[in-house]
Amino acid sequence: MHDTTGKHPTVTSNHTFNLLPTEKKIIKHVAIAGNIGAGKTTLCELLARHFGWEVHYEDTESNPYLSDFYMDMKRWSFNLQVFFLSSRYQQVQNILKGSRTVIQDRTIYEDAYIFAPNLADMGLMERRDFENYLTLFQSIVSSVQAPDLLIYLKASIPTLVEHIQMRGRDYEGSISIDYLKRLNDRYESWINSYQNGRLLVINVDQLDFFNNKEHAGKIVETVQAELHGLF
Repeated sequence: MHDTTGKHPTVTSNHTFNLLPTEKKIIKHVAIAGNIGAGKTTLCELLARHFGWEVHYEDTESNPYLSDFYMDMKRWSFNLQVFFLSSRYQQVQNILKGSRTVIQDRTIYEDAYIFAPNLADMGLMERRDFENYLTLFQSIVSSVQAPDLLIYLKASIPTLVEHIQMRGRDYEGSISIDYLKRLNDRYESWINSYQNGRLLVINVDQLDFFNNKEHAGKIVETVQAELHGLF
């Protein structure tokens, strides 16, 4: 997968708010953001095991549009994006209603700021459909609370391609390098302007937190330190 020479993860954090000493914040919602193949699900499961959190996965198994989308993006792009928007909105609502800390595999923001506009710019979503989708997103997101902590997995194109090939999902076989690069550029732009809450950036190019216990332990320590700043 990657080298196991013991290199430590490159992380940066963005502290966008401070709490008074007498306040204590209840951590309800941690979210993982990142491009296709960045390692979101793997990290979700690692952190959930360590901290005793519940995982809310991206809805890919029961998604009725995903396979069709990769075969004909222009035909199914709008349907797919609306499905994900609805699914992630329901997840956020359930997280806030529940009593447990939840770690979410991908956020509600990524479809609107990354995937949908990219499809529109590539001519794979009709402009009127995109504007319709964006209006719907803006109405929904106005009632959504941002994650207590957003963890962004930063990955280069070779890393993404390697991960995608290793997991071998049939419907991802047609993803192009150009498509991944466009998404990566949008992720960088979004993360650089993210102001919704606390942000932790982890560069995963030299990490194998699935197979390497030292890498996994370092990431857990980094997240633990970031969480302490939320109290």
